[in-house]
Amino acid sequence: MSALVLDAGALLAVERGDREMVARLRIAQQRDIGLRSNAVVVAQVWRDRAGRQAALARLLRAVEVRAVDERTGRDAGVLLGRAGTSDVVDATVVLLARPGDRILTSDPKDITRLVQAGGVPAVVVPC
Repeated sequence: MSALVLDAGALLAVERGDREMVARLRIAQQRDIGLRSNAVVVAQVWRDRAGRQAALARLLRAVEVRAVDERTGRDAGVLLGRAGTSDVVDATVVLLARPGDRILTSDPKDITRLVQAGGVPAVVVPC
């Protein structure tokens, strides 16, 4: 496995103290498996102006958070059209995946449709 790609559900699981998710991410860190997400996923979960989302803030220090630019936006739109789905953030998450990655998601049905439509060689893992 190359990396774990995290959607909003994975980040929220850490925020609410989900022990299974915290253990998964700790093991990934110990095995030098990268953690990857993007800025719009962070926007979905970050709500505290004062920075009191301590668990989430700690996790984000270990995550490669990528920007979403115009090219990504266009690619996400094309992917949504192919998959027949409408969640832009889900599409941007799938576009982060590389061969051998695992996508940790609270929305495995839509993410799987996007993975299949995009021919992305990644494994979808419900969280």
